[in-house]
Amino acid sequence: MVRNVRHFGIVVRDVERSLLFYRDLLGLKIVKVAMESGPYIDNMLALDHVSVKTVKMAAGEGETLLELLEFVSHPRHFDPGREICSLGPSHLAFTVENVDLLYEQLSLSGVSFNAPPQVSPDGYARVAFCKDPDGSSIELVEVIRGRV
Repeated sequence: MVRNVRHFGIVVRDVERSLLFYRDLLGLKIVKVAMESGPYIDNMLALDHVSVKTVKMAAGEGETLLELLEFVSHPRHFDPGREICSLGPSHLAFTVENVDLLYEQLSLSGVSFNAPPQVSPDGYARVAFCKDPDGSSIELVEVIRGRV
């Protein structure tokens, strides 16, 4: 049986560029940095001659981690035609303290948003969607009523 969600992985073009967003703008903390290669990672990922830089990050005291993966050996490019409704993982959501303030700060830093923060129809939260440096969708949620 599953006990908890361990981590989410996001493939990025440039880890250092992504750290400017996830660490410097969103405030996640680096937990571990590693360069992985060899038979184990080749086997696990079903790829040959893998070389991948990984950065595991945490928000607050949470157990769930975000893992940024820069595939040095197998670089890929962002598909600008991929919509949030495409099959597969669609977005990563973070609970934040003040979505309006974060929206202002991120916007001033050049982060692209779908729309300004809005109250959800049930009045539970204020929500905004933005893009990370590689175009992955990030949901920012400020809970204003109740708790999840």
